[in-house]
Amino acid sequence: MTGGSTIADSGVFVMAATHSFDETPTPDVVLIGGSVTASGAIAKNQLLLEWLRRVHKTTQWTASVCTGSVVRVAAGLLEDQPSTTNWSEMSVLNGLGARAMSDERIVQSGKIVTGAGVSAGIDLALWLVGKIAGDDVARAAQLAIGYDPRPPYDSGSLAEC
Repeated sequence: MTGGSTIADSGVFVMAATHSFDETPTPDVVLIGGSVTASGAIAKNQLLLEWLRRVHKTTQWTASVCTGSVVRVAAGLLEDQPSTTNWSEMSVLNGLGARAMSDERIVQSGKIVTGAGVSAGIDLALWLVGKIAGDDVARAAQLAIGYDPRPPYDSGSLAEC
């Protein structure tokens, strides 16, 4: 794939890639984001899957948030690995050979890390900052973004509904 702009599946967000896959042969961290509406199609992108398999060999961390784990399992990177995703896709993970853990927000298995959903993505980001730069830096980042979750409802998991 080449660099350039991509419009998110929502149609209101544009992301710009500054480097192609070929120009990114050894990233330290790979983070695959999720999209309930697009992850299935993205998981069929053979260029992306081949790149993920190739770079995973040298990453420090290979991570995904929400349904990004569906892309990772399609690349063969979650085979029989404990992992998590958005609650709506747990059966997909299991069906594709991962071991979905529905009661966890962050699941680590070696250098592979998965986050359950959108808000768990913030948790995962802070966790990665802590692992890479240390706990004090992660605490400072949490303070800087004002992340102090106190949801107005207690229905953020199927266990609470």
